[in-house]
Amino acid sequence: MQVLASVTPEKDVTGWILNKGIVHIDTPDGPKVLFGAAAESELEASRRNGRKGAADDARRLYYRVFDYFPKSDVAGEALYRAADILWQIEAADINSRPARNREVMDRPEITEDYMRLVRKKFPGTKWADMAEFHMIDNKLCNDWLGESKCPDKEANIYEKYAYDHPDSPNAAEAMYDAAYRRAALIEIYKTEQKPKDSDKSREQAKADCNVAVTKYPTTDWAYRARALAFMIDQGIPTYGSGRQ
Repeated sequence: MQVLASVTPEKDVTGWILNKGIVHIDTPDGPKVLFGAAAESELEASRRNGRKGAADDARRLYYRVFDYFPKSDVAGEALYRAADILWQIEAADINSRPARNREVMDRPEITEDYMRLVRKKFPGTKWADMAEFHMIDNKLCNDWLGESKCPDKEANIYEKYAYDHPDSPNAAEAMYDAAYRRAALIEIYKTEQKPKDSDKSREQAKADCNVAVTKYPTTDWAYRARALAFMIDQGIPTYGSGRQ
């Protein structure tokens, strides 16, 4: 698929000679043609020996669906997919860096520009909700270091997301992520000699598990929440040296 476009507005590519296979703004079903080409490149990128640069091609094509056809019924999803691909690329790069000598709060941030654009251009949609969920990554600690501060903060963030975006495709995952951190705090507070906080975390973890199970019963996150709640009830540590 040849496309007279680039993801960077000020650097449009115009190097093709033949006007064949090029999608113009007035091309019939243009946005869906571009979306299909982007999806094909994305699939290629996921293959073990996929074509080099396929992920970047998919990102550019998805972005151009939004850029050229902003009112298309696939524009929101296309912009989100472009943002998601860029996010995954940057996250993989960050995670591949050596973790030595990083402070607990020193977590390199992933560029949020595209996710913020999704939220701005398509407010109230599931694409905006999903973009918001991605950006939670930049609020997480690099390492808990066995202390309560970070998992407590993160649990609050995930709980707020789940309650603020109850219909988001990521709401169940957010509630499970919160429950997991509350469960970890049961043991962490014990090491900090805070038995009351440990007991409180147990109740909060079970409450979060219950929300995941009752509100999103058919999701994998609900099943995982059931397993987590079982471990909590059995007194099985889910974090630390006593984890089984």
